[in-house]
Amino acid sequence: MTAPDRIQEITLDQALGGRLRPELEHDRAIAIQDLIDENTFRLVDGAGGPYSVKLGVDQGRLLIHVMPVSGGDPVIFGLALGPFRRIIKDYFAICDSYFGAIRDMTPSQIETIDMARRGVHNDGAEKMVERLQSKAEIDMLTARRLFTLLCVLHARR
Repeated sequence: MTAPDRIQEITLDQALGGRLRPELEHDRAIAIQDLIDENTFRLVDGAGGPYSVKLGVDQGRLLIHVMPVSGGDPVIFGLALGPFRRIIKDYFAICDSYFGAIRDMTPSQIETIDMARRGVHNDGAEKMVERLQSKAEIDMLTARRLFTLLCVLHARR
């Protein structure tokens, strides 16, 4: 039995093209798998779930296409990327440091960088919850995974 308040399927707009670094491709695959395995998502004003979701970026906006799996009208909304830009920039910078640290640093140094990375990731997830609150209710784990996918889409631009 599928819980109704959830994303059942998620895809990224392939029209964006661009190849991802292996680390980002790995993050994309993990975020999608984890999101499908466990998430909470419910449209505030719209049909109930479960949902099929497609994410894309167009003209400085994250576009979220939500289609109830049972049929019905799709809901499409956009979030301005401006409020996310600093967090995305910080996240990529700390990820670069983290991937570099894995090759050259001690476990305690890697752990310190990873804690900072998780902190920035949480900032992005909190911003995602805040920006979506009038459109969809999501939990923090769902927000973290959506923020990861936003970063992947941003990297493909």
